[in-house]
Amino acid sequence: MLGREGMSLNLQELKYFVAVAEHRHFGRAAEACHVTQPTLSSQLRKLEDHLGVVLFERTNKRVSLTPMGRRLLVHARGGLREVELLESTAKAAGDPLVGPLKLGIIPTVAPYLMPLILEPLREACPGMAIELWEDLTGPLLSLLTTQRLDAALIATDLRPGTDLSEIPLFAEPLLAALPQNHRLAGKNRVSAKDLADDLLALADGHCLADQALTACGKRRSRPGPFQASSLDTLVNLVAAGYGTTLIPGLAADLFRGRNIVLRPLSERVTRRIRLASRASFPRPQALRALGKVIRQAVSAYEYSSHS
Repeated sequence: MLGREGMSLNLQELKYFVAVAEHRHFGRAAEACHVTQPTLSSQLRKLEDHLGVVLFERTNKRVSLTPMGRRLLVHARGGLREVELLESTAKAAGDPLVGPLKLGIIPTVAPYLMPLILEPLREACPGMAIELWEDLTGPLLSLLTTQRLDAALIATDLRPGTDLSEIPLFAEPLLAALPQNHRLAGKNRVSAKDLADDLLALADGHCLADQALTACGKRRSRPGPFQASSLDTLVNLVAAGYGTTLIPGLAADLFRGRNIVLRPLSERVTRRIRLASRASFPRPQALRALGKVIRQAVSAYEYSSHS
């Protein structure tokens, strides 16, 4: 790539540019890039000289993009994505099961599924290096679309009209979690509708919250008194007698012994876990291999719904 007066740009300078733009801090960007801060600052000065523009406004307290910096950041990210796609396509021609796989995963799946699959995945695909990113569905799909992730484990339907595709993996049952002295705790099965009056749900943005509310025939009309952002916090509230909730079947063993009662639902309420990716992802074999490992691990798992 050529810059001002024929001087060449290099990919490392673009990576430093994007890193500082994302971290808004030279020290944190240097740490993320595994270089010293003077090295990163020097390379960015060279980039600005090559382009003939100022990319950042620098003060003692903050770093911000200039208007031209914001415009060029779009092209810098695009250039880096194209180079990454070129490299991954070339690697896929050799062995698609070798190399990194940047995998996103929602927080209500990650702690319960990953322990089941990490060791089997290492055995099945020893050359595949999984790089995990845990976040809510919306951010994960955005990272997937912008090619900062290769795939994402999610529990909601993909919106039509996108260039994303999915591999169905498994249907996970939802279980009722009740305080030990709850009026329904003595039943072998409970109806989801009976939980509506005292149902606790995760904060907005968690797909499990929407699934729990739908299953119980309840709408979230306004924020409740508890805005739990983790399933762990939600279960602690249930144990303390503040209400009931629904938890994923894979989480049952981890929450056993938390002063709660787990019961299956009389209705069949499940959430469907799928592996989303871009339709153009050049290593579909890697995704199929990952999907196979996940299905095998989950099929061997025995869902237990009683405390």
